[in-house]
Amino acid sequence: MRAELLIHGARVVTPNGVETLDIACRDGKIVGLGDLHGHWQTDEVLVARGLHVLPGVIDTQVHFREPGLTHKEDIEAGTRGAVLGGVTGVFEMPNTNPLTLWEADLNAKLQAAEGRAWCDYAFYIGGSQINATQLADLERLPGCAGVKVFMGSSFGDLLADEDAVLRQILQHGQRRLSVHAEDEARLRERKALVEASGDVRDHPQWRDMESAFKATRRIVALARETGRRLHVLHVTTAQEMAFLAQHKDRVTVETTPHHLSMVAPDCYERLGSLAQMNPPVREFVHQQALWQAIRNGVVDVIGSDHAPHTLEEKSQPYPNSPSGMTGVQTLLPMMLEHVHAGRLSLQRLVDLTSVGPARIFGIEGKGRIALGYDADLTLVDLGAQRTINNSWIASRSGWTPYDGVRVTGWPIHTVVRGHLAVRDEQLSERPQGRPIRFLDVPAVASPGADLTSTGDT
Repeated sequence: MRAELLIHGARVVTPNGVETLDIACRDGKIVGLGDLHGHWQTDEVLVARGLHVLPGVIDTQVHFREPGLTHKEDIEAGTRGAVLGGVTGVFEMPNTNPLTLWEADLNAKLQAAEGRAWCDYAFYIGGSQINATQLADLERLPGCAGVKVFMGSSFGDLLADEDAVLRQILQHGQRRLSVHAEDEARLRERKALVEASGDVRDHPQWRDMESAFKATRRIVALARETGRRLHVLHVTTAQEMAFLAQHKDRVTVETTPHHLSMVAPDCYERLGSLAQMNPPVREFVHQQALWQAIRNGVVDVIGSDHAPHTLEEKSQPYPNSPSGMTGVQTLLPMMLEHVHAGRLSLQRLVDLTSVGPARIFGIEGKGRIALGYDADLTLVDLGAQRTINNSWIASRSGWTPYDGVRVTGWPIHTVVRGHLAVRDEQLSERPQGRPIRFLDVPAVASPGADLTSTGDT
């Protein structure tokens, strides 16, 4: 009965509900739960009275921009922001430079993260016409979060906007496919509207409800046809939520703190292009539909869609200003503010940020506080009042759309596999992040086709 870390006196969110328990951690795992203080030998005791312990928060949509775009963000700064915000694991997206399309690209990211990542991590492979027939092997590589498809808002080989290409991607692989659903043809047709106005307030009119709904209907129909499980990212419209509620047997749903916390046109009038993201923040009626979808169980996860750009880039005249904002560090504080305001329960928050990601993506050993699970723990003070500001943001871009926003509820300590990454709101140890493991990914790469091609011929 020995622990390397014993967390004592906190209120713990377990599968049984909220209980006052001690948590013993050893070799990266939870090895004891109960009245343990004084009965176990331990290297360190963290007294946590007055705090709640959540299963480690998992952010399943971040863009850390490495390699190629590290003036905006990189793996070290992105994961440092993650743990400061109470996040213990991230899934990172493939729209880097070079794109993450092949085994060599994935391995380069895994190597870049080793010894630099503050939290655990996995990386998406991009689904493309050039790698579609090899995706069944690529998605089973260790450290791969799965396949991500961009139906719109992307470029080059990462854009997959034709049904024939999407069908081929869906047919090659078994894991749940994640998709950015905006209709590229409609976006191109409507871009002239905003080029004429130059007004960022028109962003939701350019990337309108129909551009999202049309793409979502298309990809769900193709997934039905091919028998593939689907995960629709950052859903923003009332129409999509009503439609997706009819397809929950095969389709899971994400929304973001930004779409739950901001409304048009107010956000554009206050923040300008700092509120610009794809799909856009929409009017109040859509935000209300997102909250209703959380209440009725349609939404499975909250992802931040952390996608930084520098302030200089964002200051370009619209629509030349890039879409995207920081979010991994503010995901939990903003959602705790919603808990404080009574918009969702603490248990539902845990379902959306820990249990849900582990369930739908088959994450091994994470997502709940239970014996034998990874000792990933997010300790929060539900009554702490803080003001979010740019100086707190670790991102290389150095800003947040929530600068000056006061919230109630704050992450105090972050534990990653038994290591105190953040203690008393300050970084505590060197980076300890490791690749996330998945139940349907073998420990070593499966034999098959040559997966190291760069796509050049």
